[in-house]
Amino acid sequence: MAKVLMKGNEAIAESAIRSGCRHYFGYPITPQTEVAAYMAKRMPKIGGTFLQAESEISAINMVYGVSSAGKRVMTSSSSPGVSLKQEGISYLAGSDLPALIVNVQRGGPGLGGIQPSQSDYFQATKGGGHGDYRLIVLAPASVQEMADLTSKAFDLADKYRMPAMLLADGTIGQMMEPVELPEEKTDGFVEKPWAVTGTGGKREHNIINSLYLVPEELEKKNLERYERYKLVEQNEVMVEEYLTDDADICVVAFGIAARVSKNAINAARAKGIKAGLIRPITLWPFPKDAIKKAAEKVKGFISVELSMGQMIEDIRLAEECRKPVVLCNRVGGMIPSPDEVLSAIEKAEGGEF
Repeated sequence: MAKVLMKGNEAIAESAIRSGCRHYFGYPITPQTEVAAYMAKRMPKIGGTFLQAESEISAINMVYGVSSAGKRVMTSSSSPGVSLKQEGISYLAGSDLPALIVNVQRGGPGLGGIQPSQSDYFQATKGGGHGDYRLIVLAPASVQEMADLTSKAFDLADKYRMPAMLLADGTIGQMMEPVELPEEKTDGFVEKPWAVTGTGGKREHNIINSLYLVPEELEKKNLERYERYKLVEQNEVMVEEYLTDDADICVVAFGIAARVSKNAINAARAKGIKAGLIRPITLWPFPKDAIKKAAEKVKGFISVELSMGQMIEDIRLAEECRKPVVLCNRVGGMIPSPDEVLSAIEKAEGGEF
């Protein structure tokens, strides 16, 4: 299949369309506005629905309505906008509704800046709204993965009846790379007998709801949901390992930070330092087993992040504090350079943890 040159944000939108999404609700915000702009052009031509809502809050509740009817639906935003969507995301999770939420992250807190960041990690992986719930969280590191993981996210959301999030960053969203787009999906969709599609007098009414006033019923629902989450953890972990077989120093990074880290690892290898990379592709479920296995042989870990240090906590939990873990980071829209990551690797090799 021929490749086309696309921005990351455009690759998300086209992949969503080819994955059967015909409903998009959103609101413009830098650095993800191209997703909405692309959908505004394409959806009317294919009989789909594009609607620029009056707010992010409206957009996520429109997603709730379309998902309730059993249709593939998505919204996209950037960090402050996704914060506004959190109540609606909690409602989606509480009603066991599949949907795709795209977050092309920018610096924060508050309005912050418009440059790339990874500081929404906690919000995405720990359930940013109220209540006990999880999202499937996928972290692309290339424009190709923007397309591939968009399609994957829709499939996983439908399979497990839960929201999925594509957690990208401003750099991946804005960069242009050759991408091979997925084939148009026309069949193989998960049956949704729970959807509110009208009964035609042939079945009982379906009800989509997240309110349970009887405590025992809510407890039962939460326990059932977490059994499903266990299946996600068992079956859907995605991780890339790079030069980890003989590594003494293990770098853990995702998104643009992982691309920078690969260059640093190659430079470290050229200097005789055995460094390797674990790149979580699913941030939830987190690749705990890969970290645990690495902890048996490495001297320590370096978490490379565009945040003040969030994923580092999951690394420490996964390796059970057996080896030291240090942070190499830039914030405010800054990205660590390969030289900065290489310096952290060299310090770790010298025992500076």
